[in-house]
Amino acid sequence: MDARKLLLTITLPLYVIDQITKWWIVLNFPLPSIYSDLNRKIVVIEDVFNIIRVHNTGVAFGMGNGTAWAPFVFLTIPIIALTVITLMWKKGVFTSWQGKGAFALLLTGILGNLTDRLTQGFALEHLKDESFWTRLMNGYVVDFLDVILPWYGSWPTFNVADSCICVAAVLLIVTAWKDESKANPKSA
Repeated sequence: MDARKLLLTITLPLYVIDQITKWWIVLNFPLPSIYSDLNRKIVVIEDVFNIIRVHNTGVAFGMGNGTAWAPFVFLTIPIIALTVITLMWKKGVFTSWQGKGAFALLLTGILGNLTDRLTQGFALEHLKDESFWTRLMNGYVVDFLDVILPWYGSWPTFNVADSCICVAAVLLIVTAWKDESKANPKSA
């Protein structure tokens, strides 16, 4: 499958779903507050799964949230990642169906979360009179899927783009494992 077909059949539909779900959350849930337990929550499955609104200004699992360096770093990393993934595609690294699927899902995840970082700061009402740069630097990723694991507690909240990145990581591991198996066949 060529890149265009992957983009149209996997990346674009999942990107649209990611953005629609995030904007639905932003438009229907109040701003999250770390100072209040009055945040809106939809309980989907009691003590297992909720829908909530979380602003992630950091990276995976909220690392870097609230730091001064996070906006710069987390606007730069996705751009570098997109460049590297595109170069890898052009060099023919993604040859198996798992590799091609990983490519499409990585694009979805990176583009979905980058779009948030570039736009969400402009949706914050309390920043409407601030400068372009201030609003850009206040961008965040909208997370809303809240899973509670019995042995762990509440897992870090995530979104569709994050899910795509995780599935892509599994596909890349499978691809690497299959490539390693081909390179080192067992002796009979």
